Amino acid sequence: MSEFIGIDVSKAQLDVAAHLSSNSFAVENTEAGIKRLREQLKALAPELVVMEASGGYERLCVAALAAAGLPVALVNPRQVREFARATGVLAKTDRLDARVLAHFAAVVRPPVRPLPDAQHQVLEELLARRRQMVAALVAEKNRLGLARTRLVKRTLREVVSTYERLLELIDRELDDLIKASPLWREKEDLLRSFKGIGPVSARTLLAELPELGLLNRKQIAALVGVAPIARESGSWRGRRSIWGGRGQVRAVLYMATVTAMRANAQIRVFYQRLRQAGKPGKVALVACMRKLLTILNAMVRTHTRWQQPSVA
Repeated sequence: MSEFIGIDVSKAQLDVAAHLSSNSFAVENTEAGIKRLREQLKALAPELVVMEASGGYERLCVAALAAAGLPVALVNPRQVREFARATGVLAKTDRLDARVLAHFAAVVRPPVRPLPDAQHQVLEELLARRRQMVAALVAEKNRLGLARTRLVKRTLREVVSTYERLLELIDRELDDLIKASPLWREKEDLLRSFKGIGPVSARTLLAELPELGLLNRKQIAALVGVAPIARESGSWRGRRSIWGGRGQVRAVLYMATVTAMRANAQIRVFYQRLRQAGKPGKVALVACMRKLLTILNAMVRTHTRWQQPSVA
């Protein structure tokens, strides 16, 4: 029978559990420990190995197991926690979490998706660092506006200057990274041809949504989290709402849609038509986000630059 493996990841340790045999063990989250783990798992030849996304601590292990030809699936921790509660497991320890992951692998069998290559990981890390620095820069500028002491103002100006210089450095590195990849250059050119998509939005889509152009419109909307989820029971009909998905993609999609509502006649007219039909502002805005995502998905799939259609 096929074996299913769950691995709970922490900074220092990997707790491993098998579903059928109920065996469990732990190794250090280091290259030496992962090498031992890889050899043990290759001997078991599992049908699926499931791990949670743990803020980056899982990357070394995932890369090593995937390179060894083992089927590895990364899953959302919230989904696993809800599965544990549904099966009556309320306690939470590392060993218990590994068993829950193994059970989750056997029952749900999440799909094994291609892992990002080294270049893609660099792009993700640079964009994540850029977001952190932009947030810190905004905070320091706000503090500068409230500061009254000369020394405090001086230190804040120096920090703001340093952040601005480092942001320019990261942007140059991102430019070089995109230019080095013909595929990324083409995709960025396609995305930025749409009025409302700037360099940050385009590069976030490249890094955080590699499935763009590979899925249909319903699948891509559900993946990002802009598809309305039905809430119905018997004769009761609740208000549909969006939930889940990829937060970073949704954030840049929101800003791009707000810009497009001013700069792009197609999105602007679509929004106005929804508002005139009585849709609330937020509902109309999310519908515009979904329409924008659908357009971008079709552009990438067909390798077609955006052209302004005739809008009545």
